[in-house]
Amino acid sequence: MDGNNEKFSSINDLYRRILPALEAKVSELKRENIRFVTSKDIWNYCIETKWKNKSDLRIYEIVSDILNTDGIKLESYVRQNIINYRNLIDRDEN
Repeated sequence: MDGNNEKFSSINDLYRRILPALEAKVSELKRENIRFVTSKDIWNYCIETKWKNKSDLRIYEIVSDILNTDGIKLESYVRQNIINYRNLIDRDEN
């Protein structure tokens, strides 16, 4: 993921660059009463699902993917991660 022929020094640098798109998506989700999804959740969802087998993505493609991600799928992804995390904690406590 190198952007519009732009080079980023790190994945964190890229994340900071597209943070406004992530925050816009969080705002959209809140208007749809999906209030617990964060910008990091959206970022991780896109990395794990949309960009998993892609390379050389451009900034406009990354932003488009973020803004066009289905809110119900994001909500489901986050809920499943919460369940998985709780199950992991439960196993560790036993």
